[in-house]
This record gives sequence, C-alpha cells and structure tokens, in this order.
Amino acid sequence: MFRDKNRVVGIISLVVITAIISFTISIAAFWGLGYFNPKYEIAFDRKDVNLDTIKKFTQTRNILKAHYYENVNDDVLLEGAIAGMTDSLKDPYTVYYTKEQMKVFTDIQKKTEDTYVGIGVPVTLDNNGVVTVLDPFDDSPARNAGIKQGDKIIKVDDKDVTAFKDEGMVVSMIKGKENTKVKITVYRPAEGKTIDFDIIRKKIKAVINIRSEILDNKIGYIKLKMFDEQIANNFEEHLKRLLDKGIKGLIIDVRDNPGGLYDEVVQIADRLLPEGVIVYTKDRAGKKVVQKSDNENLKMPLAILVNENSASASEILAGAVKDNKKGVLVGAKTFGKGLVQTTYQYSDGTGIKLTIARYFTPSDVCIQGIGIKPDIEVKLDEKYKEMPVSQMPREDDSQLNKALELIKEQI
Repeated sequence: MFRDKNRVVGIISLVVITAIISFTISIAAFWGLGYFNPKYEIAFDRKDVNLDTIKKFTQTRNILKAHYYENVNDDVLLEGAIAGMTDSLKDPYTVYYTKEQMKVFTDIQKKTEDTYVGIGVPVTLDNNGVVTVLDPFDDSPARNAGIKQGDKIIKVDDKDVTAFKDEGMVVSMIKGKENTKVKITVYRPAEGKTIDFDIIRKKIKAVINIRSEILDNKIGYIKLKMFDEQIANNFEEHLKRLLDKGIKGLIIDVRDNPGGLYDEVVQIADRLLPEGVIVYTKDRAGKKVVQKSDNENLKMPLAILVNENSASASEILAGAVKDNKKGVLVGAKTFGKGLVQTTYQYSDGTGIKLTIARYFTPSDVCIQGIGIKPDIEVKLDEKYKEMPVSQMPREDDSQLNKALELIKEQI
C-alpha cells in the first residue's frame, strides 16, 4: 500500500511539473509588454526531457514536503521551480518576476519623472547581471556619501539584490520618502572590499541626458548620457543649433552611456548616416528585422567617443558609424551587450523578461560579449581609470583630444 501511495504521489507530482513546463506565450509587439494567451499554449513534449530529471523533481518535492523542518507550501515550491527555469539559462537578462516585482517593472516602464526622491545614482547591469553604478549625479546624496562609478550594488537595506537582474527593480528599492535613510551595500572591485553606506534620500531632479558645445576650430561636441525617451528629438535640436553656428565637424561622446531605447538610437543614426543598414536583429528562427537609414546624412567629419561602459544602444550607434565608414571611433573597446529583451505577463500578475534575439552590426557581427574595437584606441592616464569621464579635467582627456586632432585634419 505504501508503494502504491508513493506511486500516486509521483503521478500527481508529474502532472504538476508538466503543468509548470506547459506554458503559454503571446504573439506580442517585438519591443512591448506582452500578455499570455491560451490560444498559443504549447504542450510539454516528453521527448525533450529526460524522465529521470522529472523523477528527481518529484523526489525532491516529496522530500521537502516530508522532511523540511517547517510546512512547505506547494505554491511556493512551484513558484521557485518557475524562477529556476529562467536562472538555469545563465542569461543575466532573463528573469522571472513575482507579482510585486512585475508591478514595479510595469510602473517603471510607464513613468517619465522630472523629479524623484532617491540618492541620484544611475546604474546598469554588468555581464553577470549585477547592478553597477555609473557616474553619480553632481552634488547628489550618492556622490556626497562616496559611492563611485564601478561600485556593485549587492544589498539595499540589507536585502540581497544580486539575483534581481534588473536595474529598475533595484532603483525602485532605493527610492523612497524624502529625508528617510536607505542602506546601500556595495562591492568595490578596485579595492576588493564591501562597503556600507547609510544615505538620506533627497529630491533629485532628473538629469538632462544631452549637452552640446563648440570646441576648437568650430568643431561641435554632443554628449549623450543615455538614449532615453525624446533623446532623438533633443539630439536634432542640439545638432541644428550647432549647424546654425557653422560647425565644420562633429564629435559625439557616448562614453559611460549604458544604452536605452532602440527606436531613439536608430533615429539618431539615421540622421547621421547615408543610405544603408543601421542595425538588424535576428531571432532563434533566423528571422531578421533590419533598420535602414535614408539618403539624408551629416555631410562633415564625424568622430564617436566610446569606452568600456558604452553599451547596447551606444554600440548600435558606434557600430553603424564604423561599418558604414561614416566616421572614426576613438577610445576603448565597448561593453559588448548585443541582446534583445521583451517582457510577458501572466494572468496572475507575475511575469517573465527574456532574451528573444541578438543585435548585429551592418557587417554581420553580433557584439554580445565581444564589444566594438575603436578605429583609434586611446588609453586614459592610469589615475583616471576608475573615474567617470565627466569628472576628468578637459585638458587631460586624451581620448577627446585625439578625436579633436583627427577632425581638424579632415576639415
């Protein structure tokens, strides 16, 4: 009888795990938020799974239910199994969201804030999916507390955030009510140590992610900190002002720029490039989606400044300019993020963000994990190695000065 009972439990568990693996997917907008639709349900195919693995799953579930020191809820186990599916892919950009995390994610996607309450620290994901600090805002609580570019945020208020794999989630935890305290724990690779910061949240005015000026010999300079919403329109306005003032060449600086919106960078690249391919994506089935520029282009010498923190959309711009031979890349090899994500939401409010395709430059190179090598590699002085380029004295910026030299030669 005991053996029959175990067999029944095993059969029930097999049905449960089959239900987990049987999931639904929606045909959604390529870049939008999708919702699962039963119409597209895909049945679990046993041929793809080793039955011993299913047996091990059921045995593990039974052991936990029978011997764990507290009562175990099946829903908790199943939620953990679903999260484990995404973790097993070892992709820092593929992650399962709980209902609470998914709400935060969707709220982040909808918001465009002029001001917020936080500590003023822009972040990005490194290749391991760990949230990494970029250049803290000037006179921000983060900068004043001593947080530096390159610090890895590993805890917020003593809660481990290394498994979140989403910078927006961590930022939402850092935000809060004005004049309240938040504890930020970082790992600083340059010093090989963990540091705790107790920081008082303040009202932060959102940073304008573009600025421009005219340098020597009427050479225009545009700094792009991030490819956020409306940045393409803002870029066009700044470029027009520079052109009206008679610039003879242009330098675009995307150093320490972690990327942003795909459509925005495509629009900027289109303004700069002659007719040709800007970028294309390719999914697992080999389907390509190609973005092309028209014949209108910037008819003057062009240089793009890049470094190891230039990622994603920054690399799309750099790769398009380099491969179309429209300008020269100066600086250091880029970060190497060439993956495309989308997000689907389940009916219970949970969701999944997953990688669905790869970026390719016009020369058919996927830069994921590789980056883009500049045409002219220029190293900064060692004393500025851990410093954001925005904090470096202009006269010591050897990368910018090299770009100026190259543009002057072409004018």
